[in-house]
Amino acid sequence: MNLSELIKNIKPLNTVGSIDIDITGVHIDSRRIEPGHLFIAQRGTQADGHRFIPKAIEQGAVAVLCEELPEEGTYEGVTMVQVASTEDCAGPVATQFYGNPSEKLKLVGVTGTNGKTTIATLLYNMFRRMGHRCGLLSTVCNYIEDEPIAASHTTPDPIELNQLLARMVKAGCEYAFMECSSHAIAQKRIGGLHFKGGIFTNLTRDHLDYHKTFENYRDAKKAFFDSLPKQAFAITNADDKNGMVMVQNCRAEVKTYSTRSMADFRARILECHFEGMYLEIDGREVGVQFIGKFNVSNLLAVYGTAVMLGKQPDDILLVMSTLKSVNGRLDPVRSPEGFTAIVDYAHTPDALENVLNAIHEVLGGKGKVITVCGAGGNRDKGKRPLMAQEAVRQSDRVIITSDNPRFEKPQDIINDMLAGLDQKQMKKVLSIVDRREAIRTACMMAQKGDVVLVAGKGHEDYQEIEGVKHHFDDKEVLREIFALR
Repeated sequence: MNLSELIKNIKPLNTVGSIDIDITGVHIDSRRIEPGHLFIAQRGTQADGHRFIPKAIEQGAVAVLCEELPEEGTYEGVTMVQVASTEDCAGPVATQFYGNPSEKLKLVGVTGTNGKTTIATLLYNMFRRMGHRCGLLSTVCNYIEDEPIAASHTTPDPIELNQLLARMVKAGCEYAFMECSSHAIAQKRIGGLHFKGGIFTNLTRDHLDYHKTFENYRDAKKAFFDSLPKQAFAITNADDKNGMVMVQNCRAEVKTYSTRSMADFRARILECHFEGMYLEIDGREVGVQFIGKFNVSNLLAVYGTAVMLGKQPDDILLVMSTLKSVNGRLDPVRSPEGFTAIVDYAHTPDALENVLNAIHEVLGGKGKVITVCGAGGNRDKGKRPLMAQEAVRQSDRVIITSDNPRFEKPQDIINDMLAGLDQKQMKKVLSIVDRREAIRTACMMAQKGDVVLVAGKGHEDYQEIEGVKHHFDDKEVLREIFALR
């Protein structure tokens, strides 16, 4: 593609060299640059891409998009395009290079603290079962139809994102469902994309290590809805106090969903078991293979989105009854002794509260709850004592253990969690650094009819320690423990 065509949707401050040159690839990562490519020098949280301009040129870059021209001066045969913000321009440039793939799909984005993976994945599974070709961009895995593509971030960078969307278009996909993280919105990774619809799940404390304040975190989510076009739709959770804040300045058609009050899409639980629930959704009854009030909200978001995409309610509920929970979300493993172990990704105080509420809804006061949980290293430290408090509040016994310590000492993280507990609460608590041993101890405590919740890692099959990922799968560990008993 000609460089002049590639930059037509951005406003350069200055250009040095000819823009009438062919560009054969676009990258933010200088290590991926090949001859004929455009390098976008972007300032990241870890490094400034401007430092790597010489390396990109050495590897064959024929053009550079940057905020500051190199101190070394111009490079012969290399065009410099200076802009106010490469972060703002990366999305539109990537979208243009890959032929505006999001315009050729019905793209729906899901944002919020919890529920993004579940909603996006259920929509992907639902629409495939309805006979449509679909793509999925999620925390667990990206899919183009049934082809899995490993996910490294909740939302990829704008280059990879448009590349994946272009592959979906080439594969004949009609729909794409994607998680939109607060990082991705704030860092303009979804810039230049055309969304058919947006979904808001909920908002609780998370990622304050990056956003610094809850208001910044909230506003990052809100920016997604502010940017939706008039022709799109926005579905928001009326049960969340920030639900209507999200759509205050939204130009799209706004719809609400609720389990507690008047809304465009409503639901209530009729019956609940560990195998699933019987619900009433907009006056129609349906059996689903999920538990927990928060999953009722997730299913309502899925239902409402399908309606807005033109599907009939009866057809939606028929398919919904066949859908199963996402891997690592309220994922049960039965023990030979008659207790149930549940693996869940809950890694925020709110998510932990939701999962424990769901377990108590099913138990109905019969059986004890033993919770194994930790907190990630090099992340928001403020939520650590809150996690411990929530676990203790709704559990009979709690074992605080290691999660992904990353570059922190596991015991330091555990100490931060324990600091939120008083002497009375501590009587319920054990701390065991080794996660495998913590899970084994919880299972030894459990008796028939009890529930062991192993929270925090869900679908993850690794533990990250000192920058190295070691294989570790909570479900796998549980099955090994059960096989030895």
